Amino acid sequence: MNVKKGLFLGVLFAFFALGFIAIQKATPKAKEDRIYKEIKVYSPYRFEKRMGGLTIINKTTGKKEKPNAADALYRMDDLDKTWGKKHLKIVDNSVVVIGDHNQTVTKIFIKNIKEKKWVKKFFGI
Repeated sequence: MNVKKGLFLGVLFAFFALGFIAIQKATPKAKEDRIYKEIKVYSPYRFEKRMGGLTIINKTTGKKEKPNAADALYRMDDLDKTWGKKHLKIVDNSVVVIGDHNQTVTKIFIKNIKEKKWVKKFFGI
């Protein structure tokens, strides 16, 4: 009886461990919340909820992408990074958002060196 109980607990633990690992892999790395939220306002990409998961919509073109649920957050990060390389630059202690016609849309103040490093690393600028 103890062997069956031990086997059951071992299998149960394995499922929990695998589930935890799967969640860790499906979640992208943490972002600097304040600066990311301010930059995200100007990004053309948005999530839309749908029955089967999430749809990514480009609000300037109306184009929709339907990645599978496990890849949706990673795909959004890829799109944001591509957009950021073209539309963001760092000038002194500010992130300058540049429009499609090379005009300055806004400047976002960088509060600390950690935010500056994160913007450079995440967006590759």
